Amino acid sequence: MMPRTRRTAALCSVACACLLLTAACGRGFDDAPGQTAQQTSGPAGLDILIGSSGEAETAAVKQAAQAWAAAAGATATVTPAQDLQQQLGQAFAGDDPPDVFYVDAVRFADYASVGALEPYAGKISRPDDFYPTLRAAFTYNGTFYCAPKDFSTLALIVNQDLWSKAGLTAADVPTTWEQLTSVGEKLQAAGITPLALGDTRDRIGAFMVQAGGWLTSPDGKRATADSPQNLQALEYVRTLLADRLARYPSQLDAGWGGEAFGKGKAAMTIEGNWIKGALKADFPDVKYTVHELPAGPEGKGTLSFTTCWGISAKSPYKQQAISFVEAMTKADQQMAFARAFGVMPSRQSAKSAYTAEFPADAPFVDGAAYAQGPVNAPKMDSVLADFDTGLQQLTSVAPKTLLQRVQKNTQAALGTS
Repeated sequence: MMPRTRRTAALCSVACACLLLTAACGRGFDDAPGQTAQQTSGPAGLDILIGSSGEAETAAVKQAAQAWAAAAGATATVTPAQDLQQQLGQAFAGDDPPDVFYVDAVRFADYASVGALEPYAGKISRPDDFYPTLRAAFTYNGTFYCAPKDFSTLALIVNQDLWSKAGLTAADVPTTWEQLTSVGEKLQAAGITPLALGDTRDRIGAFMVQAGGWLTSPDGKRATADSPQNLQALEYVRTLLADRLARYPSQLDAGWGGEAFGKGKAAMTIEGNWIKGALKADFPDVKYTVHELPAGPEGKGTLSFTTCWGISAKSPYKQQAISFVEAMTKADQQMAFARAFGVMPSRQSAKSAYTAEFPADAPFVDGAAYAQGPVNAPKMDSVLADFDTGLQQLTSVAPKTLLQRVQKNTQAALGTS
């Protein structure tokens, strides 16, 4: 998974949504959601578009695709996108979508709502083996559409040297909000910035989950932003920021929490397991440990980030595409991907093997049991981008005002009141 530092900008939200919706209308998706193309017999020639994290991922997916193709008597062309959402929008608009493509959970509902995706996930072997939170991320109107390819969650990353400098030990790693505040004060007293915290919902949202809140109902059909739980969470984060127990990356001359952490500008950060590769590449001398996030008033909570293998509803090679996804999501293949480019398997049956091989990642994997996925509703890009803008001004904007605004905007996007 890629670092989520400025997700809305990277997704080209408005432009991409328009491209997709235009493509869908032009191809009749809106008239008959779920309508699929006729299956073509004979050897398949699959076109596969991926949003690669780098050369390692591209090479690993190409190798796995070629192994599948050789066994299936087919061909599989893997193309790493320069801008996945833009290229997908253009492909649909041009009536030439790839057969298989990555679908980020944050975009899934937009595609599913216009019938662009083949709802095939129930045909994959052992669909219940995928973590429940990941299945939920790719379920629309009660149908599990596409198989999650991998996932990540947020965890607390602790700089061991700065921790020791403040006289702290492993026993001081915070497991509750109260302890996070207390240890933050000790770090601050030692002249150390306690926490580098990303300034969007993709980080701050974890506190909302820990308080028992979230932006929408589990089925994605109701706005739930303006709740006492979310208010409690934002008020707590606002206090951390006001007391300088937490700082946004921009306040630490950094682009994201991992950079601030790597530069030694904060003793803790909240990030996903992608931070491992970033620290290894840019800050190899930093010693750190990984822990589950501190629990809030309602218990543990974190966020999950995931991508599925989407299959176009208009693909003439749906059966072969399902066979391809089956091969890509087997536990042993997911472990091969984990070794190649650092992702975590989406199948629960791979958990033991993964944590045995990567024991330091256990807090990330354990978070799957209580993680909240992205907002699973269409037409929410501009709403969430506006919410992020508000969070960046959290010390100067009342949390209640911010939540009332996102509640109103979400209701408008969902067509509810």
